[in-house]
Amino acid sequence: MESLDYLLKIVAKISPSPIENLQVEEQNIDYEGVTFSLGNQTFRSRKAKVTPKKSGYFVVFWEKDDNNKNQPYESTGAPDNLVITVLDQEKSGQFIFPKEILIKKNILTDGEAKGKMALRVYPEWVTGLNKTASATQEWQKPYFVDLTNTWDLKRLEDIYFNQSKK
Repeated sequence: MESLDYLLKIVAKISPSPIENLQVEEQNIDYEGVTFSLGNQTFRSRKAKVTPKKSGYFVVFWEKDDNNKNQPYESTGAPDNLVITVLDQEKSGQFIFPKEILIKKNILTDGEAKGKMALRVYPEWVTGLNKTASATQEWQKPYFVDLTNTWDLKRLEDIYFNQSKK
């Protein structure tokens, strides 16, 4: 899994602790879905996909309910962070969303919000967006690290380990 290899390289540079409790999420294998722990935090990771007809990158995250029907993730059981890796030819980067922003943006189900089973992400290099996509890109910006040319290890460490404390 390309995004997992990338993730392991990043973690090796920013954390004294290794990834633990790594589990492949078979239902989201097309998006290289895994969950893991790092230090005292839990993470869910996905690889975003290029779509030919729309700007940005598409990613899914859902689970099966008791009737084997797809449903959005519940906030109560969700990991602390969602990592979305974007690998697009020479461009690369990661979004690291804390659970709190996923609840606030109605992406996770929390009793009041229905939740979503997919999301489109817009790295800073995606331009020419419509009004809705631009607004989405704007709220996503604080959670994105562009890794195309350089790896800002301080920023990576901060976004992986400190943003949920803010």
